[in-house]
Amino acid sequence: ERVGGVHQGVVAEVEASREWTEDDLLAQLAGSDKPPFLLVLDGVTDPHNLGACMRTCDAVGVQAVIAPKDKSASLTAVARKVACGAAESVPFVRVTNLARFLRTLKDQGVWLIGAAGEAEVTLYQADFKGPVALVMGAEGAGMRRLTREHCDQLINIPMLGQVDSLNVSVATGVCLYEALRQRLG
Repeated sequence: ERVGGVHQGVVAEVEASREWTEDDLLAQLAGSDKPPFLLVLDGVTDPHNLGACMRTCDAVGVQAVIAPKDKSASLTAVARKVACGAAESVPFVRVTNLARFLRTLKDQGVWLIGAAGEAEVTLYQADFKGPVALVMGAEGAGMRRLTREHCDQLINIPMLGQVDSLNVSVATGVCLYEALRQRLG
C-alpha cells in the first residue's frame, strides 16, 4: 500500500509488523515484571486517531493497544504514517469479542478505567499505579454499553471551556500522561 506526501527523499521496503493475538498479549503480560499498562480503543474508526493514539502509547510506555476486529480502525498505511514508527514498537491486538477479552483482563488482575464525560470522578482522582487498562470510546458515541459495564471505574477529563468533549486521540493523550505521571511517581 502506498502513502503519498512528504518522504524527504527516502524509500525503504519493509515488512509490516505482525498483528498480535490475544494469547500473544496474555503471554507477554504473564512474562513481564512490570504491571500491565494497556490502552483499549472501543470502536475508534478513524485511522488518524488510531495512529495518534499509537504514537502517544509508545511515548508513555503502554505495553499494547487493544481494539475490536469489527467497527474499528486497523493499522492501515495512514495509521502507520501518523504513528511515526510507534505501530512497529507497540503491539496492536484486535479481538473478536471485546467484552470477553475485558473479562479475561479483569481475571488477570487488570483494573479497567473507562473515560466517560458523565463520570463523577476525574482522571486526577483515579489510581493508575497498578495493573491498568485505560478504555476509550469511539469518536462521538463513546464506549458501547457492554464495554462500559466491564469498567471498574469511570473517569472524566475536567472541561472548563465551552466545548464538552475532546478528540479521542487528544483525550487519550491527556489520560495516558496522567497515568504516566502517577506511575513514575
